[in-house]
Amino acid sequence: MPDIPFGFALPGGQPPDPNDPAQMQQFMSQLQHLLSAPGSGPVNWDLARQVAASQLAATGDPAVSPFERNAVEEALRIADLWLEPATSWPSGIRTSVAWNRNEWIYKTLDVWRKLCDPVASRMVGAMGDLVPPEARAQLGPMQSMVATLGGALFGGQLGQALGSLAAEVLSAGDIGLPLGPAGTAALIPANIRAYGEGLELPEDEVRLYVALREAAHQRLFQHVPWLRGHVLTAVENYASGIRVNREAIEEAMGRLDPTDPESMQAIALEGIFTPEDTPAQKASLARLETVLALVEGWVGHVVDTAAGDRLPNVVRLGEAFRRRRAAGGPAEQTFAALVGLELRPRRLREASVLWAALTEHRGIAGRDAVWGHPDLLPSDDDFADPEGFAAARLDLDDELASFDFSAPGGPEEQAPGGETPPNRPDEGDADKS
Repeated sequence: MPDIPFGFALPGGQPPDPNDPAQMQQFMSQLQHLLSAPGSGPVNWDLARQVAASQLAATGDPAVSPFERNAVEEALRIADLWLEPATSWPSGIRTSVAWNRNEWIYKTLDVWRKLCDPVASRMVGAMGDLVPPEARAQLGPMQSMVATLGGALFGGQLGQALGSLAAEVLSAGDIGLPLGPAGTAALIPANIRAYGEGLELPEDEVRLYVALREAAHQRLFQHVPWLRGHVLTAVENYASGIRVNREAIEEAMGRLDPTDPESMQAIALEGIFTPEDTPAQKASLARLETVLALVEGWVGHVVDTAAGDRLPNVVRLGEAFRRRRAAGGPAEQTFAALVGLELRPRRLREASVLWAALTEHRGIAGRDAVWGHPDLLPSDDDFADPEGFAAARLDLDDELASFDFSAPGGPEEQAPGGETPPNRPDEGDADKS
């Protein structure tokens, strides 16, 4: 099947045949519907879902079998038991589920909407600016069609990128962002099976390692209330500095012919979004890379500690996952090219060394207490001297007492206090987990 970068296709993912009047009529009807449908934002998310589903239908989306569902639940249960002595927090899992690829898209779409809408709105605005000012008054209501077309363009290609990502991700938290519902640990069995075959390792061992990573992500994000908002805000701040290449938009629109499906298929938005090369944008990128590396480094360190001698290939699995996260898979690279967002923790190895040093000098509770507030986290400069940061004599009680806990985490953030040790939930919180 030829690639469909734009995403307009007949049911089943096939492009229309220009020589088939019936298919062309159906295609034009689809296009007319898209251009006339009112949009609630800069991205046509209905189209994005449709394109992603069509792509998965063409490439395959195996259903989750009862055996796989039970295997996932058991792997997550074992993972939580193994993590108990390796972290200072209880389980963060409320629900254990196995998803197919379509379910991953559906369950994570709300977060993708939050991350992608601001970028898409700038593209739609840039498309409107291509219309000369003297012509805008004459277009009148037609101006809204430009925005609708922009939303459809972006939605179609975003759907294709999400469909590709859905065929690669192994769990809800696989790319380091809190994409899924809070407290829901989810694995994607079909992707885990394919990944294990690529590594030539037993599927049950790979599944358990992925479960350990997912369970560790859940503990971290569930028991550090400010972290979810902090990570997503870092992504949004970086995205706010992404520049729209108006020349690339103009060139792409110049190739668009609504009556020619071949021109629809030739449209590609890669290269339209590029990061601004400014000090502010470089600082935003550094903050994003640091927080992603700290999250992934903590997860990797805790998982490798918990697995210990229990998994025969734990060293090989840990190294494979570090390389995978540092480089990003093909679908992740496609997504970065589309929206200008690279979600790779470039300093992952340094972060892992830093968390190991903190464990050695302060113990497990002292290491996890660093997550008590964003201002306690290591900075980018601390990566160069992990031993120095870990060995620093900090009076945590005095440190925490000086912070304004109402600031970065929003209404969910709570200052540790009373008889509850810093960063440990009370028994009520544990019960809710």
